[in-house]
Amino acid sequence: MFRPFTYRTARLCTARPLGTACHRPLLRSQYLGHSNALSTSVKRQSVLEAGDDKTGHLEDGPDKALFYFDNVYPLRLAWLFRLPWHSDNDLPTLIEKFNSPSIARTNPRNIIKEHFKEAKPSAEITEVVPRVKEGGAYVRFTIPDNATPLDVEESLKKYLRDASIKPWWSPLQRIRARLVHGKPWVEDLYRMPSPRIKVEFLPGDSAGSAVELNQEQLYEYFRPYGKLVDIVPQPFDSKVLPKYALLDFATVRRAAMAKNCLHGMIVPESHGGGKAGTLLKIAYERKVKPSWVKEWLFGHPRIVIPIVAALLAGLTVAVFDPIRTFFIKLHIKHTFSLADSRIWRWFRSQASDVLSFMNHREHDMSMDVIWDDRRPSINQLQSWFSETADTFIIVQGARGSGKKELVNEALKKRKYKLIIDCKPIQEARGEGATIRAAAAQVGFRPVFSFMNTVSGWLDLAAQGATGVKTGFSETLEAQVQKIFNNTASALKQIALECRSKKDGDHELSDDEWLEAHPEKRVVVVVDNFLHKSQEGTLVYDKLAEWAATLTTSNIAHVVFLTHDVSFSKSLSKALPDRVFRQLALSDSTPEAAKRFVLSKIDAGEEDTVDPDNPEHKLTASQRRKDLTELNECIDTVGGRLTDLEFLARRIKMGETPRKAVREIVGQSASEILKMYLYNQDESSSGQRRWTPTQAWTVIEQLAASEKAGLRYNELILDDVFKSSNTGSADQVLQALEQAELISILPSSNGRPQTIRPGKPVYHAAFQLLTKDKVLSSRLNLLIVSDLIKAENANISSCETELKVLGDLPRQPYEITSRVKWLLGKIQASQMKVEKWELDQAALKGVLKTDF
Repeated sequence: MFRPFTYRTARLCTARPLGTACHRPLLRSQYLGHSNALSTSVKRQSVLEAGDDKTGHLEDGPDKALFYFDNVYPLRLAWLFRLPWHSDNDLPTLIEKFNSPSIARTNPRNIIKEHFKEAKPSAEITEVVPRVKEGGAYVRFTIPDNATPLDVEESLKKYLRDASIKPWWSPLQRIRARLVHGKPWVEDLYRMPSPRIKVEFLPGDSAGSAVELNQEQLYEYFRPYGKLVDIVPQPFDSKVLPKYALLDFATVRRAAMAKNCLHGMIVPESHGGGKAGTLLKIAYERKVKPSWVKEWLFGHPRIVIPIVAALLAGLTVAVFDPIRTFFIKLHIKHTFSLADSRIWRWFRSQASDVLSFMNHREHDMSMDVIWDDRRPSINQLQSWFSETADTFIIVQGARGSGKKELVNEALKKRKYKLIIDCKPIQEARGEGATIRAAAAQVGFRPVFSFMNTVSGWLDLAAQGATGVKTGFSETLEAQVQKIFNNTASALKQIALECRSKKDGDHELSDDEWLEAHPEKRVVVVVDNFLHKSQEGTLVYDKLAEWAATLTTSNIAHVVFLTHDVSFSKSLSKALPDRVFRQLALSDSTPEAAKRFVLSKIDAGEEDTVDPDNPEHKLTASQRRKDLTELNECIDTVGGRLTDLEFLARRIKMGETPRKAVREIVGQSASEILKMYLYNQDESSSGQRRWTPTQAWTVIEQLAASEKAGLRYNELILDDVFKSSNTGSADQVLQALEQAELISILPSSNGRPQTIRPGKPVYHAAFQLLTKDKVLSSRLNLLIVSDLIKAENANISSCETELKVLGDLPRQPYEITSRVKWLLGKIQASQMKVEKWELDQAALKGVLKTDF
């Protein structure tokens, strides 16, 4: 253990000029034994970096001097102390073995031996304490009788300066040695050297008090060990104890030498240390280097954040856009599609040959019947795809009319096509789901939909901090536009892949070549356009604008499939100066519908031998005796493909045609009740633009009419459409047409002319609903109640006006006709009310007696 410092009068220094060394008391240590001999007279003992017995202290002894040698080990090896296998002796021993014998004079032992080789007696090394992490070592050796420690220090300094001994890892810096004036703390903590040291001022004994040294005193003690950059005293208002000061050296090695030589030194009273002296405790302090770049970046967020956002956006475009375009091309070409591969087609053909003995009808001929009936429409589409003009095609037809199948048949010989289904995009909930659905339709990947939410949070936080928008987040509109822009690039690249330098027109520009070769353009099919358009038109507007860009740039042909009759309102915004090519699909003719049902029945069934004619085989439809009813059933069901498939499926399951039709009509009647007549709460929330009484009026009149339909202008004059707050009669009928309860047929000049059921089978369903007395009485009772309420309101308004006229001071002759007209109006309304009240009583009687 250390004993308190004592000062010998003979070794105390006197006042000396600033910057010169000062005599300090020397630490005395004890011998701890001997190790390898350097010579017959020079021996040493190795002490661990943690001190004697890992206590962090060195025992003192008489007539010995402790020196600190700098630049003995490389500072860059300090990181090795953090490794788990490091031990105190491994690293110094390894460095000593690595040193070449030719330059081993950098070893402190050899320096002492060389310096005292002529001294009688010579100095003997007693201890060597390596300080690898600080790049130096403590060396204790005996002092010759004819010298003092200060004399040895001056002599060593002169010898090292003249010899200029430099290690091989630092050829520009020589080894230096200084006398240790303090009481060093030998520790092996993970505290790496730093050019800044912290000097704490403590009392010399427990009874005294410490004195804070000023900057001049600190400069006097620490300047001899190296160039000082700055001295930072403790702030005057700081409450931190003990008092301290920060000293910045020019290099790490100079700070390490000052710390190892002066730590634990007591400044006496004669040098400003107070009565009990001031003890110096020195430790490394991490110095945070100021960075003006960092400070400027964090100090100007309004400029930096938008620039960072722009750089990130540019990087995203440069890196991810080519990848996404590549995946879109793979999606359009079906590169990795198993069904389109040659190997799969070969296996399928081989399997078909093996199973050729089976007499099943593998090919469904039912659609061929429809294509024969619609061959003119298919030829029309194919001719439009071959024209050089801007091709903007709309195929309009009711749900189940076979729009998509018709377009696929027309594109059977086309190599590349892209089908975009708007239904999953429009039905997606939330911006992230909408982006994923739109990306899936075109093969856009990778897509980071979740980043849109994260970017929104960052943008909101940055806006709150800076007051301006940063642009980190993108709106749904911008994200959808990005997907479609990448798709347009992929479509153009696919169309230009067929271009060859051997062609005669290879000198044309890309746009001119695409315009000259319409057969090379990809066909884009937009299915379910305006599906649930009342819930938002963002996706549809972007699709229309994108399709307009594709057609005007001659990149692709675009076909819109829609059941909405008001499609022109949405598409005209994108191409206001173009005439659309429109193809309206109607229901199949009765002959084609019958052949379609028979083909569905025969599909997949085996032919059997006719018992009356063994040489003739009968199909499944020919074996059925009840198909004589099919003509009557087709007339009821109509030519809608979905209804025909339902009819054929039920007949194939064993039902008779009439029973199947009854089931279809009954199911349609249930759908009408649920979708148009019941659930009146939805009409008040704005989701319906008609009332159940208005829908029932249309149903009742269509059921009583022939299949030719109702006159449009006659229906809008009905009193039911006048007594409602849902809008004008035209708006109500358009809403019912949008909901597919009815279809409005235009005249030759385009005005609404005829109203028919939305589906052919609806006519029979309307008749079935009107035969229900309870349902009819209930809805007619609502109609009569509304009409009575409206007429009573008219009577009240007329009575109010008569009261105003009766209160006039004079009764002029001119108001006589007005009074008569009002009285006649009241009489007519009263007659209607009385008649409707009789009808109301009769309807209530039905509801009270029937179930």
